[in-house]
Amino acid sequence: MADRLAPSTRHQYKHNGQVVYEWDQTFSEVNIYVSVPPGVSGKHLYVDITTQHLRFGMKPNPPYIDSDLAAAVKVSESYWTLEDRVLHVTLTKLEEGEVWGSAIAGHSLDPITQQADQQRLMLERFQVEHPGFDFSQATFNGQVPNPRTFMRDMDSSTVPEEMDQEH
Repeated sequence: MADRLAPSTRHQYKHNGQVVYEWDQTFSEVNIYVSVPPGVSGKHLYVDITTQHLRFGMKPNPPYIDSDLAAAVKVSESYWTLEDRVLHVTLTKLEEGEVWGSAIAGHSLDPITQQADQQRLMLERFQVEHPGFDFSQATFNGQVPNPRTFMRDMDSSTVPEEMDQEH
């Protein structure tokens, strides 16, 4: 069921009409996808991931991307792969559930697309917390709560007694 809440499309960042990279996000990860020329193997690439910066390119050329990330990542849990001429960089979010408005700082999504991502991540969190339910058709009325913080600090002693009783 969680696959139903997976990103259905990748966001594209374009410059002068050309796709520079594509990206998507889940509750815990941001994925960046870059097409590479034919014949390029992993040994031709360099990829450096730091807490707030991403740099990669083809040896010995200057970096293709050398930019700050939109938010912090867990470096030890982030990695890259090359398959079918696509460099795939998986960045594990430092703050699980944080909604990234872009993968690379300064390449922001439009507000409507960002709101849709926030809603999908909130539903993904609900799905993880309540695996017996199907949230794939759920919608929100009004403002979508922040999936990283919504009801995280709720003290069970503040739950009304009638809600806390088992039936």
